[in-house]
Amino acid sequence: MNKIMVSAKGQVVIPAKIRRRHKIRKGTRLYLEERGDELVLTVLSPDYIKGLAGILPTKGKLSKALLQERARDKAKGS
Repeated sequence: MNKIMVSAKGQVVIPAKIRRRHKIRKGTRLYLEERGDELVLTVLSPDYIKGLAGILPTKGKLSKALLQERARDKAKGS
């Protein structure tokens, strides 16, 4: 079990071992979901986004737009 602390600013540090395993780097987007008493972080990777394709009746348009937005964000960070 990995224990982390919340700073005065409400920030948490994800341990390096977990960041490496999940390829979390500066600028990586995460999704925070509340599940009852639990908080669940999900890395918003292209594979995760592709996996969501088809669950809404948009024929993949929203997923494509999100991937394009991520590409623009990544280009700005370079």
